[in-house]
Amino acid sequence: MISKDISLGFFFLSQTGFGALGNSFLLGLYTITFLTGSRLRPIDLILIHLTFVNDLVLLSKGIPQTMDALGFNHFLDDVGCKLVFYLHRVARGLSLSTTCFLSTFQAIIISPRKSRWTELKTKVPKYIVHFCFLCWTFHLLTNFLILIYIKGPKRNKNITETWNFLYCSATSYNSANVALYVFIISLPDMACVGIMIWTSGYIVFILYRHHQRVQYIHENNLTWGGRPEKRATQTILILVFMFVSFYSLNSILALLINFKKLPSGIIHTSVFLAACFPSCSPFVLIISDSQVSKYYLTLWGKIKPQP
Repeated sequence: MISKDISLGFFFLSQTGFGALGNSFLLGLYTITFLTGSRLRPIDLILIHLTFVNDLVLLSKGIPQTMDALGFNHFLDDVGCKLVFYLHRVARGLSLSTTCFLSTFQAIIISPRKSRWTELKTKVPKYIVHFCFLCWTFHLLTNFLILIYIKGPKRNKNITETWNFLYCSATSYNSANVALYVFIISLPDMACVGIMIWTSGYIVFILYRHHQRVQYIHENNLTWGGRPEKRATQTILILVFMFVSFYSLNSILALLINFKKLPSGIIHTSVFLAACFPSCSPFVLIISDSQVSKYYLTLWGKIKPQP
Protein backbone atom coordinates (compact mmCIF):
# COMPACT_ATOMS: atom_id res chain seq x y z
CA MET A 1 0.00 0.00 0.00
CA ILE A 2 2.84 2.35 0.86
CA SER A 3 4.63 1.67 -2.42
CA LYS A 4 1.35 2.19 -4.29
CA ASP A 5 0.83 5.58 -2.63
CA ILE A 6 4.41 6.62 -3.41
CA SER A 7 3.98 5.60 -7.06
CA LEU A 8 0.75 7.57 -7.24
CA GLY A 9 2.45 10.58 -5.68
CA PHE A 10 5.31 10.52 -8.17
CA PHE A 11 2.82 10.05 -11.00
CA PHE A 12 0.95 13.24 -10.03
CA LEU A 13 4.27 14.99 -9.47
CA SER A 14 5.45 14.04 -12.96
CA GLN A 15 2.19 15.12 -14.58
CA THR A 16 2.22 18.44 -12.73
CA GLY A 17 5.94 19.03 -13.30
CA PHE A 18 5.96 18.34 -17.05
CA GLY A 19 2.78 20.34 -17.58
CA ALA A 20 4.04 23.31 -15.56
CA LEU A 21 7.37 23.14 -17.41
CA GLY A 22 5.64 23.26 -20.80
CA ASN A 23 3.33 26.12 -19.85
CA SER A 24 6.17 28.06 -18.23
CA PHE A 25 8.32 27.61 -21.33
CA LEU A 26 5.59 29.10 -23.53
CA LEU A 27 4.97 31.94 -21.08
CA GLY A 28 8.66 32.75 -20.98
CA LEU A 29 8.97 32.51 -24.76
CA TYR A 30 6.05 34.85 -25.39
CA THR A 31 7.23 37.30 -22.72
CA ILE A 32 10.84 37.47 -23.94
CA THR A 33 9.69 37.70 -27.56
CA PHE A 34 7.51 40.67 -26.66
CA LEU A 35 10.26 42.37 -24.64
CA THR A 36 12.77 41.98 -27.46
CA GLY A 37 10.50 43.95 -29.78
CA SER A 38 9.08 41.14 -31.93
CA ARG A 39 5.45 41.45 -32.88
CA LEU A 40 3.03 38.95 -31.42
CA ARG A 41 -0.15 37.84 -33.13
CA PRO A 42 -3.46 38.87 -31.47
CA ILE A 43 -4.16 35.20 -30.88
CA ASP A 44 -0.91 34.92 -28.91
CA LEU A 45 -2.45 37.10 -26.19
CA ILE A 46 -5.16 34.48 -25.77
CA LEU A 47 -2.55 31.71 -25.71
CA ILE A 48 -0.54 33.59 -23.06
CA HIS A 49 -3.62 33.80 -20.85
CA LEU A 50 -4.43 30.13 -21.49
CA THR A 51 -0.96 28.92 -20.54
CA PHE A 52 -0.99 31.07 -17.39
CA VAL A 53 -4.34 29.76 -16.11
CA ASN A 54 -3.35 26.20 -17.06
CA ASP A 55 -0.31 26.61 -14.83
CA LEU A 56 -2.65 27.67 -12.00
CA VAL A 57 -4.87 24.64 -12.61
CA LEU A 58 -1.91 22.28 -12.38
CA LEU A 59 -0.26 23.84 -9.34
CA SER A 60 -3.45 24.36 -7.31
CA LYS A 61 -4.48 20.71 -7.70
CA GLY A 62 -1.37 18.75 -8.56
CA ILE A 63 0.79 19.82 -5.62
CA PRO A 64 -1.82 19.10 -2.87
CA GLN A 65 -2.74 15.82 -4.56
CA THR A 66 0.92 14.79 -4.70
CA MET A 67 1.49 15.63 -1.04
CA ASP A 68 -1.58 13.66 -0.01
CA ALA A 69 -0.52 10.63 -2.06
CA LEU A 70 2.96 10.75 -0.50
CA GLY A 71 1.44 10.58 2.96
CA PHE A 72 1.63 14.18 4.15
CA ASN A 73 -1.59 14.29 6.15
CA HIS A 74 -3.32 17.45 7.37
CA PHE A 75 -0.87 19.77 5.61
CA LEU A 76 -3.69 22.27 4.93
CA ASP A 77 -5.91 23.99 7.47
CA ASP A 78 -9.34 25.54 6.81
CA VAL A 79 -7.89 28.66 5.20
CA GLY A 80 -5.47 26.66 3.05
CA CYS A 81 -8.22 24.32 1.81
CA LYS A 82 -10.51 27.23 0.98
CA LEU A 83 -7.80 29.03 -1.00
CA VAL A 84 -6.62 25.92 -2.86
CA PHE A 85 -10.11 24.82 -3.91
CA TYR A 86 -11.16 28.37 -4.75
CA LEU A 87 -8.06 29.02 -6.87
CA HIS A 88 -8.44 25.69 -8.67
CA ARG A 89 -12.10 26.27 -9.45
CA VAL A 90 -11.44 29.82 -10.70
CA ALA A 91 -8.47 28.68 -12.83
CA ARG A 92 -10.47 25.76 -14.24
CA GLY A 93 -13.29 28.09 -15.24
CA LEU A 94 -10.82 30.52 -16.80
CA SER A 95 -9.23 27.70 -18.78
CA LEU A 96 -12.66 26.75 -20.12
CA SER A 97 -13.60 30.35 -20.98
CA THR A 98 -10.26 31.06 -22.64
CA THR A 99 -10.38 27.89 -24.75
CA CYS A 100 -13.91 28.81 -25.79
CA PHE A 101 -12.79 32.31 -26.74
CA LEU A 102 -9.80 30.85 -28.60
CA SER A 103 -12.00 28.68 -30.84
CA THR A 104 -14.47 31.53 -31.39
CA PHE A 105 -11.68 33.97 -32.24
CA GLN A 106 -10.17 31.60 -34.80
CA ALA A 107 -13.58 30.92 -36.34
CA ILE A 108 -14.04 34.67 -36.81
CA ILE A 109 -10.54 35.15 -38.23
CA ILE A 110 -10.82 32.44 -40.89
CA SER A 111 -14.40 33.27 -41.87
CA PRO A 112 -14.86 34.37 -45.51
CA ARG A 113 -14.86 38.06 -46.30
CA LYS A 114 -18.54 38.10 -47.18
CA SER A 115 -19.69 36.35 -43.99
CA ARG A 116 -21.62 37.95 -41.14
CA TRP A 117 -18.48 37.98 -39.01
CA THR A 118 -16.50 40.22 -41.35
CA GLU A 119 -16.92 43.33 -39.16
CA LEU A 120 -15.76 41.42 -36.09
CA LYS A 121 -12.39 40.58 -37.63
CA THR A 122 -11.04 44.05 -36.89
CA LYS A 123 -12.94 44.61 -33.63
CA VAL A 124 -12.34 41.39 -31.68
CA PRO A 125 -8.51 41.72 -31.38
CA LYS A 126 -8.97 45.09 -29.66
CA TYR A 127 -11.01 43.55 -26.85
CA ILE A 128 -8.92 40.50 -25.96
CA VAL A 129 -7.53 42.07 -22.77
CA HIS A 130 -11.00 43.32 -21.79
CA PHE A 131 -12.38 39.82 -22.24
CA CYS A 132 -9.69 38.36 -19.97
CA PHE A 133 -10.49 40.86 -17.21
CA LEU A 134 -14.20 40.12 -17.58
CA CYS A 135 -13.56 36.37 -17.24
CA TRP A 136 -11.48 36.88 -14.09
CA THR A 137 -14.20 39.03 -12.53
CA PHE A 138 -16.95 36.57 -13.43
CA HIS A 139 -15.21 33.45 -12.08
CA LEU A 140 -13.93 35.15 -8.93
CA LEU A 141 -17.50 36.18 -8.07
CA THR A 142 -19.37 33.02 -9.10
CA ASN A 143 -17.13 30.68 -7.11
CA PHE A 144 -17.21 32.53 -3.79
CA LEU A 145 -19.47 29.87 -2.21
CA ILE A 146 -16.46 27.53 -2.21
CA LEU A 147 -14.99 29.76 0.50
CA ILE A 148 -18.02 28.90 2.65
CA TYR A 149 -18.51 25.16 2.35
CA ILE A 150 -14.91 23.91 1.90
CA LYS A 151 -13.27 23.01 5.21
CA GLY A 152 -10.00 21.60 6.46
CA PRO A 153 -9.29 17.85 6.54
CA LYS A 154 -11.81 15.73 8.41
CA ARG A 155 -9.91 14.43 11.42
CA ASN A 156 -12.76 12.46 12.98
CA LYS A 157 -13.97 9.62 10.75
CA ASN A 158 -17.23 9.36 12.71
CA ILE A 159 -18.44 12.77 11.50
CA THR A 160 -21.08 12.20 8.83
CA GLU A 161 -22.15 15.75 7.96
CA THR A 162 -19.07 16.38 5.83
CA TRP A 163 -17.81 15.11 2.50
CA ASN A 164 -14.22 13.91 2.37
CA PHE A 165 -12.00 15.15 -0.49
CA LEU A 166 -8.83 13.38 0.69
CA TYR A 167 -6.81 16.34 2.04
CA CYS A 168 -9.85 18.60 2.58
CA SER A 169 -13.55 18.23 3.30
CA ALA A 170 -16.81 20.03 2.62
CA THR A 171 -19.94 20.71 4.63
CA SER A 172 -22.75 18.39 3.57
CA TYR A 173 -26.00 20.06 2.51
CA ASN A 174 -29.39 18.91 1.31
CA SER A 175 -29.13 16.99 -1.96
CA ALA A 176 -31.68 19.25 -3.64
CA ASN A 177 -29.70 22.37 -2.72
CA VAL A 178 -26.49 20.79 -3.95
CA ALA A 179 -28.17 19.80 -7.23
CA LEU A 180 -29.50 23.34 -7.71
CA TYR A 181 -26.10 24.89 -7.02
CA VAL A 182 -24.30 22.47 -9.35
CA PHE A 183 -26.86 23.15 -12.10
CA ILE A 184 -26.58 26.93 -11.82
CA ILE A 185 -22.78 26.94 -11.60
CA SER A 186 -22.58 24.55 -14.58
CA LEU A 187 -24.72 26.66 -16.92
CA PRO A 188 -21.82 28.90 -18.09
CA ASP A 189 -19.62 25.81 -18.48
CA MET A 190 -22.22 24.03 -20.61
CA ALA A 191 -22.68 27.18 -22.70
CA CYS A 192 -18.91 27.39 -23.31
CA VAL A 193 -18.71 23.73 -24.30
CA GLY A 194 -21.64 24.20 -26.66
CA ILE A 195 -19.99 27.23 -28.26
CA MET A 196 -16.72 25.31 -28.67
CA ILE A 197 -18.49 22.43 -30.39
CA TRP A 198 -20.37 24.81 -32.70
CA THR A 199 -17.33 26.90 -33.63
CA SER A 200 -15.26 23.76 -34.15
CA GLY A 201 -17.90 22.46 -36.55
CA TYR A 202 -17.83 25.78 -38.38
CA ILE A 203 -14.01 25.67 -38.59
CA VAL A 204 -14.13 22.12 -39.98
CA PHE A 205 -16.61 23.30 -42.59
CA ILE A 206 -14.33 26.20 -43.59
CA LEU A 207 -11.34 23.85 -43.83
CA TYR A 208 -13.33 21.42 -45.94
CA ARG A 209 -14.40 24.18 -48.30
CA HIS A 210 -10.81 25.41 -48.41
CA HIS A 211 -9.69 21.92 -49.39
CA GLN A 212 -12.16 21.92 -52.26
CA ARG A 213 -11.10 25.36 -53.48
CA VAL A 214 -7.42 24.55 -53.39
CA GLN A 215 -7.99 22.04 -56.16
CA TYR A 216 -8.85 24.89 -58.51
CA ILE A 217 -7.32 28.05 -57.06
CA HIS A 218 -3.78 28.65 -55.95
CA GLU A 219 -3.54 28.58 -52.17
CA ASN A 220 -2.02 32.06 -51.89
CA ASN A 221 -5.10 33.62 -53.48
CA LEU A 222 -7.53 32.38 -50.86
CA THR A 223 -9.30 34.90 -48.70
CA TRP A 224 -8.07 33.80 -45.29
CA GLY A 225 -4.42 32.95 -45.72
CA GLY A 226 -2.11 30.10 -46.51
CA ARG A 227 -0.42 27.26 -44.70
CA PRO A 228 0.54 29.01 -41.42
CA GLU A 229 -3.06 30.05 -40.84
CA LYS A 230 -4.28 26.58 -41.72
CA ARG A 231 -1.81 24.93 -39.33
CA ALA A 232 -2.80 27.31 -36.53
CA THR A 233 -6.46 26.48 -37.15
CA GLN A 234 -5.79 22.76 -37.03
CA THR A 235 -3.84 23.21 -33.79
CA ILE A 236 -6.77 24.98 -32.19
CA LEU A 237 -9.11 22.20 -33.31
CA ILE A 238 -6.84 19.69 -31.58
CA LEU A 239 -6.84 21.78 -28.39
CA VAL A 240 -10.63 22.12 -28.41
CA PHE A 241 -11.12 18.38 -28.99
CA MET A 242 -8.75 17.57 -26.13
CA PHE A 243 -10.42 20.02 -23.79
CA VAL A 244 -14.00 18.89 -24.50
CA SER A 245 -13.03 15.21 -24.13
CA PHE A 246 -11.14 15.53 -20.84
CA TYR A 247 -13.56 18.12 -19.45
CA SER A 248 -16.61 15.96 -20.16
CA LEU A 249 -15.13 12.88 -18.49
CA ASN A 250 -13.91 14.88 -15.51
CA SER A 251 -17.28 16.61 -15.11
CA ILE A 252 -19.09 13.26 -14.94
CA LEU A 253 -16.79 12.04 -12.18
CA ALA A 254 -16.94 15.38 -10.34
CA LEU A 255 -20.74 15.22 -10.43
CA LEU A 256 -20.70 11.74 -8.91
CA ILE A 257 -18.23 12.84 -6.25
CA ASN A 258 -20.50 15.73 -5.24
CA PHE A 259 -23.46 13.41 -4.65
CA LYS A 260 -21.87 10.18 -3.44
CA LYS A 261 -18.99 9.24 -1.18
CA LEU A 262 -16.82 7.38 -3.65
CA PRO A 263 -13.50 5.52 -3.19
CA SER A 264 -10.30 7.54 -3.29
CA GLY A 265 -9.38 5.90 -6.60
CA ILE A 266 -12.28 7.69 -8.32
CA ILE A 267 -11.11 11.01 -6.86
CA HIS A 268 -7.57 10.36 -8.10
CA THR A 269 -8.94 9.56 -11.57
CA SER A 270 -10.93 12.80 -11.58
CA VAL A 271 -7.82 14.78 -10.64
CA PHE A 272 -5.82 13.05 -13.37
CA LEU A 273 -8.43 13.92 -16.02
CA ALA A 274 -8.65 17.52 -14.79
CA ALA A 275 -4.88 17.90 -15.26
CA CYS A 276 -4.65 16.20 -18.67
CA PHE A 277 -5.51 19.25 -20.79
CA PRO A 278 -3.35 21.82 -18.96
CA SER A 279 -0.40 19.40 -18.94
CA CYS A 280 -0.68 18.33 -22.61
CA SER A 281 -1.82 21.55 -24.33
CA PRO A 282 1.55 23.40 -24.19
CA PHE A 283 3.29 20.53 -25.96
CA VAL A 284 0.58 20.49 -28.64
CA LEU A 285 1.28 24.19 -29.22
CA ILE A 286 5.05 23.69 -29.23
CA ILE A 287 4.87 20.84 -31.75
CA SER A 288 1.98 21.93 -33.95
CA ASP A 289 2.05 25.73 -34.05
CA SER A 290 4.72 26.82 -36.53
CA GLN A 291 4.64 30.36 -35.10
CA VAL A 292 5.97 29.09 -31.76
CA SER A 293 8.96 27.59 -33.56
CA LYS A 294 9.42 30.87 -35.43
CA TYR A 295 9.44 32.84 -32.16
CA TYR A 296 11.98 30.43 -30.69
CA LEU A 297 14.30 30.58 -33.71
CA THR A 298 14.04 34.38 -33.85
CA LEU A 299 14.76 34.68 -30.15
CA TRP A 300 17.67 32.22 -30.36
CA GLY A 301 19.12 34.21 -33.25
CA LYS A 302 19.05 37.37 -31.13
CA ILE A 303 20.59 35.92 -27.99
CA LYS A 304 23.05 33.46 -29.55
CA PRO A 305 26.59 34.59 -28.82
CA GLN A 306 28.42 35.77 -31.91
CA PRO A 307 31.71 34.02 -32.79
